Amino acid sequence: MLFVCTCQKKAVILHTNYYAVVRHWQIYGLVLAIIGVVATPVRAQYVGSGSSVFTFMDLPVSARLNSLGGTNVSIRDGELSMAMCNPALLGAMTDKVLQLNFSYYLPGTMFGSVLYGHNFGRSKIERPLSGIGEPDKPNYFAVGIHYLDYGRMSYADDRGNLTGGTFTAKDILIDLMYARQLGEMFSIGATLKPVYSIYESYSSFALGADVGAHFQLRDSTLQIGLALQNIGWQLKGFYSEEGGQKTEMLPLNLQLGLNYRFKHAPIRLSMTIHNMQQWNLGYEHTNVGISELTGEQESTDIKWYDMMFRHTIFAVDIVPKSERFYLTLSYNHRRRAELNLADQRSLAGFAIGAGVRIYKFRLAFAMSQATKSNFSYQVGLSLDINSMLK
Repeated sequence: MLFVCTCQKKAVILHTNYYAVVRHWQIYGLVLAIIGVVATPVRAQYVGSGSSVFTFMDLPVSARLNSLGGTNVSIRDGELSMAMCNPALLGAMTDKVLQLNFSYYLPGTMFGSVLYGHNFGRSKIERPLSGIGEPDKPNYFAVGIHYLDYGRMSYADDRGNLTGGTFTAKDILIDLMYARQLGEMFSIGATLKPVYSIYESYSSFALGADVGAHFQLRDSTLQIGLALQNIGWQLKGFYSEEGGQKTEMLPLNLQLGLNYRFKHAPIRLSMTIHNMQQWNLGYEHTNVGISELTGEQESTDIKWYDMMFRHTIFAVDIVPKSERFYLTLSYNHRRRAELNLADQRSLAGFAIGAGVRIYKFRLAFAMSQATKSNFSYQVGLSLDINSMLK
């Protein structure tokens, strides 16, 4: 009798596990199919740099992202702001985490964000945790609000003469993120992104979305991420033209990233490939100089190897096993190529950041340089509400 009951119990467990695995792979296949369908017409829709609106969505929203070169879709370590690049980076460690970020780019501007993560549901598969394991709450959710205020500006005529009065310009972005664990090594996610901008008397509204996937080994030494960001268009344009509203697409960005953390050294190497949907990231030059040596017009063509590196961001982290602090240095070649001035020395393209965990708080700081006299500073504070309630 005991043998029969044991066999029946094992059969029920195997049956449950079988359908759970099938369900997980069905969801995973559906997400990949959606990414494929959306990515197919991407190349035809995206026409190059400067061809989209709401480009503030490309700005790094946190000190952690700024220190990593502006974006990263593969590192999954409990940092909530990483989900802004890839929603699949949400996880068990982002549950009940409140994060505040503030950035300083230019005098008079304010750029900040507030994020909160919350997990819900319970796993139907009861088994011991192994590696990252099956989470108790397999549904990961987060919400974020980002605000960019360009400050007050004075009215002027076409000759630059002040005419009196001032106006403001603002961008607001809301992120509604959801992710789910598929087995022990895969996760997928999606984000809904309403966007609103108002510049003086001109306003616009758009609706966008992100989809992403993430894979990591059980020991987390290797992580791979894939994300398609900013899928969507304006629903209301800034102005009208013949035939109705002038609407444009959001700054679409297909990214692939991977990182490797050494087992016996506190070092993690990361590489992110961005804007995979568009090879040419150059701008049209309207002010081309004349060479002093040949007297001919200078060439503005970008070499193929230069263009290839403009798609890549490299970063190195120093992170001990305790993960109580980190130190990051990154290099973004596109930033370097576009922001560096020939007659000035600068660290354009480089970024450095650090973070420390003190009690129930995480503090982060990052600094990067655009031009010789223009530094960008970002600070972040994360609060683990779970720890405070214990």
